[in-house]
Amino acid sequence: MEKVIITVLGQDRPGIIAAVSQSLFEQDCNIENISQMVLQSEFAGLFVITAPEGATIEGVRESLNKVLAAMNLEVQAKALTKPQTPASTPAVEPFLITTMGPDAKGLVARITAVLAKHGANVTNFKAVFHGGQNPDRNIMVYEVDVPADGNREALYAGLRSKAKEMGLEIIIQHRDIFDAVNKI
Repeated sequence: MEKVIITVLGQDRPGIIAAVSQSLFEQDCNIENISQMVLQSEFAGLFVITAPEGATIEGVRESLNKVLAAMNLEVQAKALTKPQTPASTPAVEPFLITTMGPDAKGLVARITAVLAKHGANVTNFKAVFHGGQNPDRNIMVYEVDVPADGNREALYAGLRSKAKEMGLEIIIQHRDIFDAVNKI
Protein backbone atom coordinates (compact mmCIF):
# COMPACT_ATOMS: atom_id res chain seq x y z
CA MET A 1 0.00 0.00 0.00
CA GLU A 2 1.13 3.50 -0.63
CA LYS A 3 1.85 5.87 2.19
CA VAL A 4 -1.07 7.53 3.91
CA ILE A 5 -1.25 10.84 5.73
CA ILE A 6 -3.72 10.99 8.60
CA THR A 7 -4.90 14.14 10.34
CA VAL A 8 -6.50 14.11 13.77
CA LEU A 9 -8.22 17.23 15.12
CA GLY A 10 -10.13 17.93 18.30
CA GLN A 11 -10.11 19.16 21.88
CA ASP A 12 -6.76 18.38 23.49
CA ARG A 13 -6.60 15.81 26.29
CA PRO A 14 -4.20 13.18 27.56
CA GLY A 15 -4.12 9.95 25.57
CA ILE A 16 -4.68 11.08 21.99
CA ILE A 17 -1.29 9.95 20.67
CA ALA A 18 -1.60 6.71 22.64
CA ALA A 19 -5.04 6.00 21.15
CA VAL A 20 -3.98 6.79 17.57
CA SER A 21 -0.73 4.82 17.75
CA GLN A 22 -2.43 1.82 19.42
CA SER A 23 -5.11 1.70 16.71
CA LEU A 24 -2.47 1.93 13.97
CA PHE A 25 -0.39 -0.77 15.69
CA GLU A 26 -3.43 -3.07 15.86
CA GLN A 27 -3.94 -2.52 12.11
CA ASP A 28 -0.29 -3.51 11.50
CA CYS A 29 0.53 0.00 10.23
CA ASN A 30 3.99 1.48 10.51
CA ILE A 31 4.19 5.10 11.67
CA GLU A 32 6.93 6.90 9.74
CA ASN A 33 6.43 10.49 10.91
CA ILE A 34 4.38 12.28 13.53
CA SER A 35 3.96 15.98 14.04
CA GLN A 36 1.51 17.29 16.59
CA MET A 37 0.76 20.51 18.33
CA VAL A 38 -1.76 22.11 20.61
CA LEU A 39 -3.11 25.48 19.49
CA GLN A 40 -4.80 27.08 22.46
CA SER A 41 -6.97 24.09 23.49
CA GLU A 42 -7.13 22.25 20.15
CA PHE A 43 -5.02 19.21 19.26
CA ALA A 44 -3.76 18.86 15.69
CA GLY A 45 -1.79 15.79 14.70
CA LEU A 46 -0.32 14.56 11.42
CA PHE A 47 0.75 10.96 11.00
CA VAL A 48 2.46 9.51 7.92
CA ILE A 49 2.08 5.74 7.85
CA THR A 50 2.49 2.73 5.65
CA ALA A 51 -0.22 0.13 5.98
CA PRO A 52 0.12 -3.58 5.26
CA GLU A 53 -0.70 -5.09 1.87
CA GLY A 54 -4.44 -5.34 1.34
CA ALA A 55 -5.30 -2.47 3.67
CA THR A 56 -7.28 0.44 2.30
CA ILE A 57 -7.26 4.08 3.25
CA GLU A 58 -10.96 3.88 4.04
CA GLY A 59 -10.38 0.87 6.29
CA VAL A 60 -7.60 2.61 8.22
CA ARG A 61 -9.75 5.73 8.62
CA GLU A 62 -12.82 3.76 9.75
CA SER A 63 -10.82 1.85 12.35
CA LEU A 64 -9.38 5.09 13.71
CA ASN A 65 -12.82 6.71 13.73
CA LYS A 66 -14.22 3.84 15.82
CA VAL A 67 -11.62 4.54 18.50
CA LEU A 68 -11.39 8.32 18.26
CA ALA A 69 -15.08 9.19 17.90
CA ALA A 70 -15.50 8.43 21.61
CA MET A 71 -12.88 11.11 22.25
CA ASN A 72 -14.79 13.52 19.95
CA LEU A 73 -11.84 13.66 17.52
CA GLU A 74 -12.09 14.08 13.76
CA VAL A 75 -9.98 11.89 11.47
CA GLN A 76 -9.08 12.40 7.83
CA ALA A 77 -6.86 10.13 5.73
CA LYS A 78 -5.58 10.36 2.19
CA ALA A 79 -2.82 8.94 0.06
CA LEU A 80 0.43 10.79 0.52
CA THR A 81 1.17 12.60 -2.71
CA LYS A 82 4.55 11.76 -4.14
CA PRO A 83 6.64 14.88 -4.64
CA GLN A 84 6.90 16.06 -8.19
CA THR A 85 10.59 16.77 -8.26
CA PRO A 86 12.06 18.57 -11.20
CA ALA A 87 15.00 16.99 -13.04
CA SER A 88 17.36 18.88 -10.76
CA THR A 89 16.35 20.29 -7.40
CA PRO A 90 17.83 23.74 -6.77
CA ALA A 91 20.16 24.05 -3.81
CA VAL A 92 18.77 25.82 -0.75
CA GLU A 93 20.14 27.19 2.50
CA PRO A 94 18.12 26.79 5.73
CA PHE A 95 17.38 29.93 7.73
CA LEU A 96 15.54 30.71 10.92
CA ILE A 97 13.61 33.99 11.00
CA THR A 98 12.14 35.24 14.25
CA THR A 99 9.90 38.27 14.66
CA MET A 100 8.66 39.83 17.88
CA GLY A 101 6.43 42.82 18.34
CA PRO A 102 2.96 44.19 18.73
CA ASP A 103 0.07 42.07 17.54
CA ALA A 104 -1.74 43.22 14.42
CA LYS A 105 -3.78 41.73 11.61
CA GLY A 106 -1.73 40.68 8.59
CA LEU A 107 1.61 39.96 10.28
CA VAL A 108 1.95 36.48 8.77
CA ALA A 109 0.62 37.52 5.37
CA ARG A 110 3.04 40.43 5.04
CA ILE A 111 6.17 38.52 6.12
CA THR A 112 5.37 35.47 4.00
CA ALA A 113 4.71 37.70 0.98
CA VAL A 114 8.32 38.91 1.19
CA LEU A 115 9.56 35.33 1.51
CA ALA A 116 7.49 34.17 -1.46
CA LYS A 117 8.70 37.08 -3.59
CA HIS A 118 12.26 35.81 -3.10
CA GLY A 119 11.43 32.13 -3.68
CA ALA A 120 11.97 31.19 -0.03
CA ASN A 121 9.92 28.18 1.10
CA VAL A 122 8.51 28.08 4.63
CA THR A 123 9.22 24.54 5.89
CA ASN A 124 8.06 25.01 9.46
CA PHE A 125 6.26 27.84 11.21
CA LYS A 126 5.14 28.61 14.72
CA ALA A 127 3.38 31.70 15.96
CA VAL A 128 2.08 32.65 19.35
CA PHE A 129 -0.12 35.71 19.58
CA HIS A 130 -1.30 36.89 22.95
CA GLY A 131 -2.24 40.33 21.67
CA GLY A 132 -1.16 43.73 22.91
CA GLN A 133 2.08 45.64 22.50
CA ASN A 134 4.43 43.47 24.60
CA PRO A 135 6.85 41.99 22.02
CA ASP A 136 7.52 38.95 24.21
CA ARG A 137 3.88 37.95 23.90
CA ASN A 138 3.73 37.91 20.08
CA ILE A 139 6.40 35.80 18.46
CA MET A 140 6.64 34.20 15.02
CA VAL A 141 9.36 31.71 14.10
CA TYR A 142 9.78 30.73 10.45
CA GLU A 143 12.05 27.94 9.28
CA VAL A 144 12.76 28.77 5.66
CA ASP A 145 14.67 27.26 2.75
CA VAL A 146 16.24 30.10 0.75
CA PRO A 147 17.48 29.41 -2.80
CA ALA A 148 21.28 29.23 -2.67
CA ASP A 149 21.54 31.27 -5.85
CA GLY A 150 18.97 33.87 -4.72
CA ASN A 151 19.69 37.47 -3.81
CA ARG A 152 19.93 37.16 -0.04
CA GLU A 153 20.76 40.81 0.56
CA ALA A 154 17.55 41.82 -1.23
CA LEU A 155 15.61 39.24 0.84
CA TYR A 156 17.13 40.47 4.11
CA ALA A 157 16.44 44.10 3.16
CA GLY A 158 12.85 43.26 2.23
CA LEU A 159 12.27 41.42 5.51
CA ARG A 160 13.85 44.15 7.63
CA SER A 161 11.89 46.84 5.82
CA LYS A 162 8.60 44.97 6.29
CA ALA A 163 9.38 44.25 9.94
CA LYS A 164 10.20 47.91 10.62
CA GLU A 165 6.98 48.98 8.88
CA MET A 166 5.02 46.73 11.30
CA GLY A 167 7.04 47.65 14.41
CA LEU A 168 8.58 44.18 14.68
CA GLU A 169 12.01 43.15 15.80
CA ILE A 170 13.46 40.62 13.37
CA ILE A 171 16.31 38.16 13.70
CA ILE A 172 17.55 36.36 10.60
CA GLN A 173 19.97 33.50 11.21
CA HIS A 174 21.41 30.74 9.07
CA ARG A 175 20.16 27.50 10.58
CA ASP A 176 23.72 26.22 11.10
CA ILE A 177 24.62 29.31 13.16
CA PHE A 178 21.41 29.02 15.18
CA ASP A 179 22.13 25.35 15.90
CA ALA A 180 25.76 26.04 16.86
CA VAL A 181 24.84 28.89 19.21
CA ASN A 182 22.11 26.85 20.89
CA LYS A 183 24.45 23.89 21.50
CA ILE A 184 26.71 26.03 23.68
